[in-house]
This record gives sequence, structure tokens and C-alpha cells, in this order.
Amino acid sequence: MNNLDRIYRENPTEIASFSKGYCDYLITLLQKLDHKQLADCFQQMEEARQNGNTIFVIGNGGSASTASHIGNDFGLAVLKKTNKSVNKSYRVLALTDNMSVISAIGNDSTYNNIFLDQLKVHYRTGDKLIVISASGNSPNLVSATEWVKQQGGIVIGWLGFDGGKLKDMVDLPIVITSPKGEYAPVEDMHLIINHIIVTWMQFHVLKEDNLL
Repeated sequence: MNNLDRIYRENPTEIASFSKGYCDYLITLLQKLDHKQLADCFQQMEEARQNGNTIFVIGNGGSASTASHIGNDFGLAVLKKTNKSVNKSYRVLALTDNMSVISAIGNDSTYNNIFLDQLKVHYRTGDKLIVISASGNSPNLVSATEWVKQQGGIVIGWLGFDGGKLKDMVDLPIVITSPKGEYAPVEDMHLIINHIIVTWMQFHVLKEDNLL
């Protein structure tokens, strides 16, 4: 029985009680978060910004939505908050967002190549890749990670459960350790990580020009 099953069985008739149990569980996951890993992740993002490199983000399902959210926040939310010129911003591209490209690759080749083929077009030396996956085992993320590593690139993993295959493949694994199948809390935590890092980015760029 995973934690969500337990929380429901303890609160089978009242959503308010289930909601409290769910939130309490998220608090336990937050308390286990390795903040040094978040700092390391930010440093990789900052290195990309300083060098004019691109940060690519990929994921499937709910994690694809998170990738899109990151693409918005790391780039445009920082730009909007800080009112900076383009060369001051984080260049972030979620490879989950062009359905014409994704469907073409999936139809003409294989779904396993939907991110790999895009990276072959857009990746340049010094770019970074963030892979988002609760299971850490998605074949299209594994193949993209393998290819970027072969180019000498840095891959960061926002993972869940036991980290899966990607845990030992990426350069920086951030794992929300949890029972397999608990997708919702892992995806919640990934969004929280996004908001922690992007909020820090906003303040960081403001302070850079002595605006704080």
C-alpha cells in the first residue's frame, strides 16, 4: 500500500480530511528535499545564462506539462519580473510544446525519438538538458540523455520513486524518493522545485544590477 492508498483509507468519506492528509504527506516530502541539489541545479542554469547557452526541458504526460511550465518561468517570468534585456535572461526551451514536430517524429520514426531528434537539430556545445520523470525510465528521456552525454553535455534529472534508470545516467539527480505509482505528489514537488528556483532567479538577476 502506498501513501495515497493509506491516506484515502484513513479518510474514505470526507475529502476535507483526505486533503489534509495529502498536504501533510507533501510536507514530509518537502522536509526531505536536498536543498544543496537545488543550489547545484541553479548553478548549472546560471552557467548557461552567463555563457548564452540554452536549457532544454523534456518530459512525458504530467511531466510534459511541468516542462512547459518551466519553459515559461525560467525564461519569460524572469524577463517580466526583472525587465531585463534578452541577453540577461535564461534561454529555456521546452521540447514538449511543438505538437507538429512531435507528431511528425512519432509518425515517421518512433515516439522514442521525439526529444532526441529535436536535440540533434537544436543542441549546441554548452547547452543543458533537464529531464523530468517520476519513474526515471521513459525510453525517450533515456535516449535523449544518452545522446547529450555523448556530446559531453550536462543533464539534470528531476525524478521520483527510486530514480529509475535516469538516476545513474544524469549528472545531477534530484529524486523525490517515494513509493512507485505516487505520480501526483512527485509532480507536485517538481512544480515546487520549479517555483523555488525561478523565484531565486528573479531576485538573483535583480541583485545583479543592484536593484535590491
